[in-house]
Amino acid sequence: MTTSSLRSLLGAQVLGVASSYQQQQLSAAVCGVFVHPQNQLHCAFPKGHALQVGDLLTVHLDNRTGVSDYDADLSVYRCSYKGQVQQVMHDLVLLQPLQFSVFYGNRQVLEYQAPGYSYPRDDRPAQPVAKTPLTALPQIDAAEHDNKVGVLITKALQQPHTTVMAFLSSAQDDIFFITFANTFKAQLLARDPSCIFAIDSRADFTFVQAIDWNYSLVRGEVCLIPRQHPLFVPVKELFIAKNPWEVGFFDHPAVEMYHIKPTA
Repeated sequence: MTTSSLRSLLGAQVLGVASSYQQQQLSAAVCGVFVHPQNQLHCAFPKGHALQVGDLLTVHLDNRTGVSDYDADLSVYRCSYKGQVQQVMHDLVLLQPLQFSVFYGNRQVLEYQAPGYSYPRDDRPAQPVAKTPLTALPQIDAAEHDNKVGVLITKALQQPHTTVMAFLSSAQDDIFFITFANTFKAQLLARDPSCIFAIDSRADFTFVQAIDWNYSLVRGEVCLIPRQHPLFVPVKELFIAKNPWEVGFFDHPAVEMYHIKPTA
């Protein structure tokens, strides 16, 4: 256990992407977050919520509000926070931390695990990720060119897992991203390919303004675009044009390209 606090790294007010299981279905929303000195979170949901006391919630937090430039290390503080609902007051929810890790670049700078908390054992069998059904390059969403990263929400046991990702999107809500097969998110997707991708524009907003902004939650299933697929190179070129700091990852033979096929 550490004596440092989330507040000292992220600030008192940040934006969050909250996810939970509601009636066994993956659910997500963007919220405003007040970070308490002892690492509790007050989450405000302007569009409402269905959370109850005792529910488990995962909140992605980072301090990239007002940040539009990145490098290969994604040098902002970012955190996947697992908490339990302690109190519900209309659209305001109080969370008690169960576990969280804060990263800056590739370095973990803060971690916490509540007494008695342990990661659930995941015995779900892994399956090969299906190949993308795309046969032609979709129209790329030019409006999102300056919006560099979003939050991928995957289906871990007990409560979802969140991670910030560079992405490329189409006008039809296809999402493209890259990762490695040995990452935790890739292992989760091999067990269950369903996910949600959250796109917001926090780089262009202050905290006060952002509560009212429009954001997108793309629900879909992940597919693989193999290196030999005819769309791999065209998507790679467009992905790098949008996210130039990612170019070095394509030199690694183990990097994989994924396509989220929207389902709703």
